Amino acid sequence: MSNTEFTEANLLKSLTDLKDPVFGKPLTESGLLKSVQPGDSGQVTVRIELPVPSYPLQSELTESISGTLQKAFPECQSVNVEYSTNIRGKQSGGRLGLKVKNVIAVGAGKGGVGKSTVAASLAYGLKQFGAKVGLVDADVYGPSIPHLVGTSEKPMAQEFQGRDGQTLTRIIPVEADGLKVMSMAFFVEPDQAVIWRGPMLHKAITQFLQDTEWGELDYLIIDMPPGTGDVSLTLSQLLELAGAVVVCTPQQVALLDAVKAVQMFRQVKIPVLGIVENMSGEIFGRGGAKARGEELQIPFLGEIPMNAEIREKSDAGQISHLVTEELASTEPLLKVAEATAIEIARELLENPTKPAMEIL
Repeated sequence: MSNTEFTEANLLKSLTDLKDPVFGKPLTESGLLKSVQPGDSGQVTVRIELPVPSYPLQSELTESISGTLQKAFPECQSVNVEYSTNIRGKQSGGRLGLKVKNVIAVGAGKGGVGKSTVAASLAYGLKQFGAKVGLVDADVYGPSIPHLVGTSEKPMAQEFQGRDGQTLTRIIPVEADGLKVMSMAFFVEPDQAVIWRGPMLHKAITQFLQDTEWGELDYLIIDMPPGTGDVSLTLSQLLELAGAVVVCTPQQVALLDAVKAVQMFRQVKIPVLGIVENMSGEIFGRGGAKARGEELQIPFLGEIPMNAEIREKSDAGQISHLVTEELASTEPLLKVAEATAIEIARELLENPTKPAMEIL
C-alpha cells in the first residue's frame, strides 16, 4: 500500500509536474487537466480537455497519466482517461464583433506556389477534425477559391435585427461541402479583371469580414494575395490574428521570396505559425523549406507532395475530397492542418491573451 492516502487531492498532486508530450507543459499549468476522481476498488477517472481539434499523441498521454498514478499509488487498479475538446483561440474577431476564435492568414512571397490550394485544404482539414471553419478568398486580383471548392453560387443578403433594434443587412456566405466561403469571384464575371487601388481593397476585405454573417467559428482561414502588400496591413489593423502560415516550394528562388513574406508578417506584428513546403518531390526537391524555417526560427508545419491527384481534385472543384478520401496526399494535408492548430494553441499557452475589445 502507498504511504499517501488515496484521495482526489493527493491524486491531483501526483500529476502536478506531469507534462503532456505535445506542448511540453505541466497538465495543471496548461489547463488540460480538468479533474481527477478516485472511485471504488482503486479506480481513477481523469478528465483531460484538449485545446485543439486533433491531438496526435493521445495514447502516449494516456499511458503517461496511467503510469504516473499507478506508480504513486500501488492500490490504483485501473485508470480511465476521458478526453473532451475545447478549441482555444485569441478571439480574433472581437474587434469587429465576429464570433471567431482564430483567424489564420495563409500567404506566400510569390505566386505559383499553391498557396490557395494549401489554404483550402487547411480549411477542409480543420473541418475534417471537427472544427467550425470559414474561408475568405482575399486574393482579389486572382480569386481561385470558388473553383477549387467547386461552387458557382452567389452569396445572399439577409436582414437581421440588431441589438439596438435597427435592421441590419448582412451577407450570407456560400457553403461548399459544409465550409463557409466568401470570395471576390462571387461578385465579378469570370473573365473580368479587378483593377483596384489600396483603399478599395481595404473596403472589400473589411466587408468580407465585418458585413458577413459567419456565425460562430473556431477558425477563419484567409487566402492572401501573393507577395507583400496592402492586405496584410489591412488585416493587422482590423484583427488580432492567431497567426500566419507561409507557403513555399523547395527550390531556392521560392525560398528567397518566402523569407520576405515571413519578414512582412513580422513587421506588421502578425505571428508566424510556421512554413509549409508544397510540391515537394523529385521535380522541385525536398527539405528546403524545413531548413529555411530552422534558420528563421519558425516551426515547420509539414510537406505536401507533388502528385497528380491534388491537381485533379483541384481542377474538378473537389479539393475537399483530398482530406476525406484515402489518397496519397490525405495524410500530409491533415498533418499540416493538425500542426497549424497545435502552433496556435502553443502560442496561447505560452502567451495567454485577453479578449479584444469589440467595435460596436
